[in-house]
Amino acid sequence: MTKIHLVHAHPEPRSFCTAMAHEARRVLELRGDEVSFSDLYALNFDPVARGNEFAARADSDYLVYALEQRHALAHDTLAADVRREVDALLASDTLILVFPLYWFSVPALIKGWIDRCFLSGALYGGKRIYGRGGMVGKRAVIGVSLGGREHMFGPQGIHGELASGMLRHLLQGTLGYVGYEVLEPFFAWHVPYVSDSERANTLTRWCDFIDRLDRQPRIPMPRIEDYDDVLRPLPRFV
Repeated sequence: MTKIHLVHAHPEPRSFCTAMAHEARRVLELRGDEVSFSDLYALNFDPVARGNEFAARADSDYLVYALEQRHALAHDTLAADVRREVDALLASDTLILVFPLYWFSVPALIKGWIDRCFLSGALYGGKRIYGRGGMVGKRAVIGVSLGGREHMFGPQGIHGELASGMLRHLLQGTLGYVGYEVLEPFFAWHVPYVSDSERANTLTRWCDFIDRLDRQPRIPMPRIEDYDDVLRPLPRFV
């Protein structure tokens, strides 16, 4: 049995993207996997990083958000919504993010969830990145719905590369950075403009993709051992 945390963000509960999230959950649970599910809109999750979310500040005069995260983690004073998500992340073997593509990026709700829940000290910190990150041994994958056609993306497409270009900040700079083994993403193309039968075919492809997670290709990530400047000891100031 695999433990999976599935995080979804779409403002319309009847959307195709929401159907993707619920179908993924159905397929995984039918396989016998244990799934924790966070619909961030349904939870009314607050995506804004604020100083006042910390009940007991390490420094009440100047906010260094990552340091306050570490302090709250160490003293068990994390906000309840963050604690719930962090517990699910740490307990799971796999993270699945399901969202629509907004402006070449993730929705603000997903970005805010990352800002608040990818805790410094727990998921990363100092040289605990990539192959030394806190999530080493776990995997992550994204399922993305979008309006664009497949031919619009890639080396010759008008928008350029999708996974290795506009979503590199997420796949490498976030998921890979904290140590996840990142699978090649799934894209549901041109969703608002195709027929119901085409959407049904896409949903079938998505369910098959989820059922075959163990066989999906991985995205190569940098190895910290290959970069002497990263491994070099930090200077000490006296």
